[in-house]
Amino acid sequence: MAYQPITLTAAQKHQFETEGYLIVKGLFSEEQLEEIRTVFAAIGERTIPGHFEPELQGDSGDPLRRYPRVMHPHRFDEAAKRYMLHPPVLEALGDLYEEEALAAQSMFYYKPPGSRGQALHQDNFYLKVEPGNCIAAWTAIDPADEDNGGLLVVPKTHDYEIVCPDYADAKESFTTHYVKPPKDRKAVPVVMEAGDVLFFNGNLIHGSYRNRTKDRFRRAFICHYANASAMQISSHYQPLYRGDGSEVTLANNPDGGPCGVEFEPLYPH
Repeated sequence: MAYQPITLTAAQKHQFETEGYLIVKGLFSEEQLEEIRTVFAAIGERTIPGHFEPELQGDSGDPLRRYPRVMHPHRFDEAAKRYMLHPPVLEALGDLYEEEALAAQSMFYYKPPGSRGQALHQDNFYLKVEPGNCIAAWTAIDPADEDNGGLLVVPKTHDYEIVCPDYADAKESFTTHYVKPPKDRKAVPVVMEAGDVLFFNGNLIHGSYRNRTKDRFRRAFICHYANASAMQISSHYQPLYRGDGSEVTLANNPDGGPCGVEFEPLYPH
């Protein structure tokens, strides 16, 4: 049976297909957003080896040392796993993929005041989903704009091939990789309200601004997904999960990508 759209309109799907990204409102209630805030406020006060390793004492001058991103919280926290498998998000992804979506990764960014941004990059350089592609679901837990470190995207680069990145400016980006946009395409800001979900294609070039404010965090819950017909993914993202929580293991993708087999992409993304 062909997949029947449930959540998105034809116009929304058309925007994703032509621009490479789409903002969807109303997929989270205020109560659900508050639970996410509460869960990660508690996580932010402790160390979880391999997932969240903050400097809880002292002041290094880098706010990201106190509040680094939380990697794969679904692997140690049931609420994070539940929201990674949030049914409205999975339904929207099913419409975009026109098949079932498999959850591959979760992350939480605190993005405190003064934090560096993230240089422009492409997600499927890291996930290596084949055939098909990864899609990100980027949920704003706080309002996000140009001042507090919101996202920027380069529209229509979802049809741009995955490229080997250059080195980023370490003064502005907390990650090392930088992908230069094509000459005819420019990065634009994505302004979001709390609860908005930004879906974007794994080839889309995107990044984030520095948080220039003195008192505003820019918290975000971010998950990556693969299409159910995919056969391979990078080993860092195993296992994947269906909407019912059951595990799925794809073949590990051994392809070195555009940088060659000797190049090891910096993980985690």
